[in-house]
Amino acid sequence: MSEIVLFSGIYLLGVIISAFSQVLLKKSANNADNSSFIKQYLNIRVVSAYAIFVAATLLSIFAYKVIPLTLGAILGTLEYGLVAILGHFLLKENLRARQIFGILVIIAGIIVYSI
Repeated sequence: MSEIVLFSGIYLLGVIISAFSQVLLKKSANNADNSSFIKQYLNIRVVSAYAIFVAATLLSIFAYKVIPLTLGAILGTLEYGLVAILGHFLLKENLRARQIFGILVIIAGIIVYSI
């Protein structure tokens, strides 16, 4: 049982890393220099975000060696809420009532599944 908990934690670390990567991509899009393709897509933020995505994917693949696919899919849904929350705090985006409700539904679904 403890092995599943450990690998679930590894999977969640990948989810958190991926959420930060998405926020970094959004920040890069907001500050994009559209003067050329190279400046727009090959700047340090975009390249770093994709490198972080690769790391998150590798963590997920590693975790799936132990955790069941259904558990990984459920834990992966946390990323939707996490990206919205990080966007609110790091990018100063507004969270609307529907988004907050959606995040709460996701969390409730995870709780129901885990019970």
